[in-house]
Amino acid sequence: MILPQSYSAVMFLMILSLVCLGSWASAFKFAGKWRFELFYFDFAIGLLVASVIYAFTVGNIGFDGFNFLDDLQHAGKRQWMFGFLGGIVFNLGNMLLMAAVSVAGLAIAFPMTMGIALLVGILIGLAGRPAGNLMMLELGCALVLASVVVNALLYRMRAVAEHEVLARAGRAKSTRRPSAIKAIILSLVAGILIGSFAPLLDRARAGDLGLGPYAATAVFAFGVFFSSLVFNIFFMNLPVEGEPVDFGAYFSGRLKQHLLGGSAGVMWLTGVLALMVAGSVPDLVQVPALERYLLSQGAPVLTALWGIVVFREFKDGDVRVKVLGVLMLVLLLCGMVMIGLAPQYMRAV
Repeated sequence: MILPQSYSAVMFLMILSLVCLGSWASAFKFAGKWRFELFYFDFAIGLLVASVIYAFTVGNIGFDGFNFLDDLQHAGKRQWMFGFLGGIVFNLGNMLLMAAVSVAGLAIAFPMTMGIALLVGILIGLAGRPAGNLMMLELGCALVLASVVVNALLYRMRAVAEHEVLARAGRAKSTRRPSAIKAIILSLVAGILIGSFAPLLDRARAGDLGLGPYAATAVFAFGVFFSSLVFNIFFMNLPVEGEPVDFGAYFSGRLKQHLLGGSAGVMWLTGVLALMVAGSVPDLVQVPALERYLLSQGAPVLTALWGIVVFREFKDGDVRVKVLGVLMLVLLLCGMVMIGLAPQYMRAV
């Protein structure tokens, strides 16, 4: 396989990862009124195809470790299982995240879900190997939690503002003010699941029999693909938004919509693989810890900016909505900085 050999190459991969992981979901918005359940079939296909292409190209040449097929043969079957299960757990969380996006939009669903996922990941990490300055870590977690709470309030206020605009135009379906509970529950469950898959992937890569980055993403991608076929049956028949949809509707989509779904899967896989490859290099060429943490965790901020700036998801909101949107992002970023700094200050372990 090929691994980066310089600091600049590692930094490039980290930035590439941030851009891909922060932008893939925008493809769903560009697809227009295409249902997320149908979009997700193409996402899973694109993700799987990208993992296989990367595995048999950059994962199968070079002299920085086992090639792809040798890596699969060398790894233990338990490592295969953990990688596959990690794909399943992540996929259910990611499908719930896309359901939340279809209800609440990118700027609400992504920061809320990924903020919860970040907190869950930290709790799991503390249970396994607590390290760093606990005071800084707790402050960082409190800031992230505050951003989630502000996000929930923001969504409620935005939903009310949008309903009032529709009511004044005579296009409101009901006089009742909309509830924010559906998107919040979807984001909460999605965040718990997404925050829980990383330990499974870590176990797939751990030890002498662990999978390398290219093999791990390939096994993970198969878990995502096959579980999508199962989970989507439930989402299509028990939709979180709109009427049930049958599989035949998939073939009525335009080529553009299918390509957008596939490109989203390619972008996501590229981002995760770039992150894993960048994390596999020696410390000598590694990016400093804080920058590495912010680049690896900053995707929800970029996704929120897609929603706010490009898709104008807050356009019907008043000044309070816009102020809360800025506050939510500032709290999330400040929390990430504190969490990223905590391992560098070991005084209060």
